[in-house]
Amino acid sequence: MTDDLDLLKKRFAELSCRAYDSNIYTFTPFLGLSEQDALNSVSRDLPAKFTLSGGAPGCERVMARFGDPEEFGYEEDYPIRLLKIAPKAPKFAEALTHRDYLGALMNLGIERETLGDIILRDGTAYLFAEEKISSFLTENFTRAKHTDLTVTLCDALPEGDLFRTEEIRIVAAGERLDGVIAKIYHISREEANALFRKKLVFIDGKLTENNSAIPKDGARISVRGFGRFIYRGFQSETKKGKLNLVIEKYV
Repeated sequence: MTDDLDLLKKRFAELSCRAYDSNIYTFTPFLGLSEQDALNSVSRDLPAKFTLSGGAPGCERVMARFGDPEEFGYEEDYPIRLLKIAPKAPKFAEALTHRDYLGALMNLGIERETLGDIILRDGTAYLFAEEKISSFLTENFTRAKHTDLTVTLCDALPEGDLFRTEEIRIVAAGERLDGVIAKIYHISREEANALFRKKLVFIDGKLTENNSAIPKDGARISVRGFGRFIYRGFQSETKKGKLNLVIEKYV
């Protein structure tokens, strides 16, 4: 893994230098959380500015675009397309999960780095993918498990919130992140601390191994294998001196 991340950091440097030297935008593939953390770790050494997008606000998997519109004098969109995946016969369709869709895509020989987030909504899935493979997917992604699928390109995001959260309230002794995670996912404090040691906790795309970290209001916390949430902070104190905390949990 270390060698892979070192190669990735060198690739970030190459893309940044090319953008800076040639005044053209360069793009990474979709980056997972560990790869985003690697980019953040070398960001100060990169000559070109960069921004991140996964295709819509709230995406966890994102592309980096090296280049600055003010310096270049022009804008260029990210090469990302949104695909709508629906069962051909909804009445007889299975209840497909994120894993079902991803597994079927991998069986087509698709590289994970070409795919962004997969969002499930009311029996339909939305997939962000690199533009270069979007036509292939519309023609060849026809089945997941035993369900026949229809894949179409979306010219715009669907109406309403693509990502949904539900507000939950927890009572905790403090705002330490390990305690918050334990409460949200109904695990022990020891199990929560193990997640930090395994490097599975990220704050705003940056790896944190500090289990006693106090997240800021609005911080997006991702816990690999469990989910993610937005921390909304301390609301009030109970009569016993504990804290009422507000969380927006992705559903």
